[in-house]
Amino acid sequence: MLTIQSFTFNPASENTYILFNETGNAIIIDPGCYTPNEQHALQLFIELNDIKLVQLINTHCHLDHVFGVKWIHENYDLEPFIHEEEKKVLEYAPQSALMWGLTMDNYRGNVHFLKEGDVIHIGEDKLTILHTPGHSPGSVSFYCKEQGFVISGDVLFKESIGRTDLPGGNHQTLLDSIRTKLFTLPDSTIVYNGHGSTTTIGHEKQYNPYL
Repeated sequence: MLTIQSFTFNPASENTYILFNETGNAIIIDPGCYTPNEQHALQLFIELNDIKLVQLINTHCHLDHVFGVKWIHENYDLEPFIHEEEKKVLEYAPQSALMWGLTMDNYRGNVHFLKEGDVIHIGEDKLTILHTPGHSPGSVSFYCKEQGFVISGDVLFKESIGRTDLPGGNHQTLLDSIRTKLFTLPDSTIVYNGHGSTTTIGHEKQYNPYL
């Protein structure tokens, strides 16, 4: 069974997730650690829980979700897994940082591509890839059917949705992704998103004003 640990990092209050199970292996999703203190918090959690990071995956590659990619690579020898259409978004991150008055030493190594229907395994536990574009062209969500949760990045929030005014965003595409990929999941499915608190699919069907 997967245990989910969340961290809130960087000026955008982005949610970073570590998922691990009884094997001691773990994956990290959307490492947004920006400051040395945030990096230390991640490192300390990993050490205290005696877990081993075995994979780095991203829901998408907007600035606030990739601040920590290079640091994870340098400290845990992992290369990011992203959707192919997010590669250019990752490469643009330093320019985006300047627009926010921030600096960034970007990751420039190898990347691996995820696509709809791929399955990520952590021992016997698994996450299925859902391609959920709209907030960004290659946004993906990670669905665990067995435990009834989905990690949606910035696609769906509690009573809100991701912004679509950034390069590659499309409002109608985002709504279609939510309705055809996320709202078809069971109502009890817990949504772990990129910002803010968790919600459920059933709650969003009933109360999300954008849908």
